[in-house]
Amino acid sequence: MNISQLETLLTISKTMSFRKAGELLNLTQPAVSAQIKSLEDEFKTLLIDRNQPVTLTDHGQVFLEHAQRMLTIVEELKQKLSDLSQTPQGHIVLGTTSSIAIQILPRVLSYFQNQFPLIKTTIHSMPSSQVMTAVENGNVDIGITYLTERNPNVDSSVLYYDTFELVVSPHHPMSHLKHTKVEALRDIPIIMLAPDTLGRKYVDQIFRKYNIQPNIVMELSSSEEIKRMVEINLGAAVVSKLSIANELRLGTLKMIKVNELEISHPVGVVYKSGRYLSTAMQQFLSDLKGMPQDQFISSE
Repeated sequence: MNISQLETLLTISKTMSFRKAGELLNLTQPAVSAQIKSLEDEFKTLLIDRNQPVTLTDHGQVFLEHAQRMLTIVEELKQKLSDLSQTPQGHIVLGTTSSIAIQILPRVLSYFQNQFPLIKTTIHSMPSSQVMTAVENGNVDIGITYLTERNPNVDSSVLYYDTFELVVSPHHPMSHLKHTKVEALRDIPIIMLAPDTLGRKYVDQIFRKYNIQPNIVMELSSSEEIKRMVEINLGAAVVSKLSIANELRLGTLKMIKVNELEISHPVGVVYKSGRYLSTAMQQFLSDLKGMPQDQFISSE
């Protein structure tokens, strides 16, 4: 058994095709078949059902679970050996919301990659409620998200505090207001985040507290989508203050203070407890935690 064979089995499990696996691995289809046949002969069991679409047998599924763990160990070994050079390098996978990816990460990553050009970063945008799970499951290395609850499997550190604000189009009937009460949201058309997002759960909690049944005209998966709908006056919305700095500066959105919404929410960096931290991750976390809060929430 060798690492190449394990990688081939993993790729087949994802593509459900010998041909597609070969294309991804730059191998011929006979070479892919030979590697799997060699594994099956060595362990005296059938790992793959070759009917279309190709699937793993029960034995293959068990084998795959162990293969994934072995490949993870090999990757950690490569990273540790690379770290011996004392030059931060490697690959960091970040998970965060689309708003944070657009508003914060360009400034952070621009500085970071200028200082450490050998470190590659990949960003996965996802709903805020999924970031913690993605970190815990190892699907991303580092997450930046709202810290709403403590997770014993994840280490976290607060970076800055955000609030949620009511925004409307400059053409909205309420656009002349600087302040209003939450009761004013009872009847107006409102565009909301999807129910599985942390921002939506917070707003729902406020509405329940004040016995308000909102007039929801649209639900969208990200603040970026919501802002575009509000700009063309399809409704009002409650979104992260961080996400609207550019629109407020350009005048395409108007922010109205609502006292009942004025609660600070910590936004922080999260990573899995007990995992090996490469020098790349250590450097990124150090730089991120060392940034002053105004660098995150600046409107520039």
